Order: sequence, then structure tokens, then C-alpha cells
Amino acid sequence: MDHLTAQLGRGRLIRFFDQLGKFGILLSRVFRAFSDFPTYGRLVVGQMRTIGMESLPLVVLTAVFVGMVASIQTAYQLQGRAPLYLTGSAVSKMIFLGVGPVTTALVLSGRVGASIAAQLGTMKITEQIDALESMAFDALSYLVVPRVIAGMIMLPILVIFADAIAIAGAWLTAVLSAGLSSHEFFKGLQMFFLPMDVIGGLIKAFFFGLTITLVPSFYGFNTTGGAEGVGRATTNAVVVCCLSILVLDYIIAAIII
Repeated sequence: MDHLTAQLGRGRLIRFFDQLGKFGILLSRVFRAFSDFPTYGRLVVGQMRTIGMESLPLVVLTAVFVGMVASIQTAYQLQGRAPLYLTGSAVSKMIFLGVGPVTTALVLSGRVGASIAAQLGTMKITEQIDALESMAFDALSYLVVPRVIAGMIMLPILVIFADAIAIAGAWLTAVLSAGLSSHEFFKGLQMFFLPMDVIGGLIKAFFFGLTITLVPSFYGFNTTGGAEGVGRATTNAVVVCCLSILVLDYIIAAIII
């Protein structure tokens, strides 16, 4: 039994490093494909619309409730222990540095990441990617690079919208539910505000945008097993995206704070 367990563990470890190596190769090929501007240049705007504009309603709705929850819970924690105007300070730090970028990225992992993995996975099993390559198209330049560039551009923009909406939701909740005045809330927000709070969140968003486009592209390009394989690749892509975002959030926070 111990021998079987050891074999299974070794097999998983080998498979993990095999996948990691393939991902590294894909990453290097994608960055080399950035030089092929004539192929991907005209496709970037369309992907920016798909990833950014079409995701905006979902991001706004999520951000409103994130701000409202952050405000009401912070006010509850401070009540009787610290001045309530510190609600603005605590909520702004929470939203700019953590909740705003991470929540936006996790939401887009489900919407954008799943879509990319399913689209590319379907193209892989129906041999459309092979057909592109047979016509002398670089499949990475045509299919992956536009999505990666759009993700790195649009995630920070979406995070700016999410931060603004979340702060507005937090302010509204603080005034209506916690009994703060607008003056007190914004006094607290300004008291400990640092530009690096916003910049740090945007740095995170840039790398999150790279993650939620590159990881699903990897799983899409490595899809096997027909329709069942597409579903499996999509599920794996979303799970790995979410885990990668949380790991990156810690790493970047440890560096910039």
C-alpha cells in the first residue's frame, strides 16, 4: 500500500513539473510572438471590447456589493472601539490594495477565463488550430497574443472602475446604515490615503490580466478528449486561474508593501 501511494505521489509530481515546463514553453513562445504585430494588431481592439466592455456590468455589480459589505462590517468592528470616521480609511485600504483587484480578477476568471479555454479547446479538438498553422499562420500570434494584450490593458481599467464603484457603495452604506456623515467618511478616507495604494492595486491588476488570459490559453491549446476534454480543460483553467490570482496577490503584496 505504501509503495502504491508513493508511486501515485511520484506520478502527480512528474505530471505537475511536466505541465509547468509546457507552460513555460508557451509563455516564452507568446512573448516571442509579440513581434508579429501585423498578425495580432487588428485583433486587439475586438478582444479589449470582449474582455473589458462586456465584463463591465458584472464588475460594477460585484463592486457595489463588495463596497457595501466592507463598509458595514468595518463600521461594526469599529463601533465602540475607535472613531467611526476611520471606516473610510479602512475601507479604502481594503478596496484599493486587495478586495478591488482580487475580486475583479476572480470574477473575470469565471467569465473570461472559462470563455477563452472553451473557445480554444473547441478549436483544438476540431483541428482549426492545425488548419491555421497549415496556412502559415502563427496560431499564438492570432489567437493568444491579442487576448493577453487585451487582458493586461483592460484589467487595470476595470479595476479603476471597480474601485470607484466600491468606494461609492461603501460611502452610501456608511451614511445610510452606520450613521456616518459624508464629511466623516471622506475625512477618514483622505486621512491615511497613499497614491501607492492605488498604484499597487493596478500593478496587481496588470499581472492578474496576464494570468486570466494566459492560463486558459494554455489549457485550451492542450485540450484532448473531445467535448468532455473541453469541459475538463475549462474547469481546470478556472480553478488554476483563481489559485494563481491568490498566490500572485500575496507575492505582489509582499513586494510592494
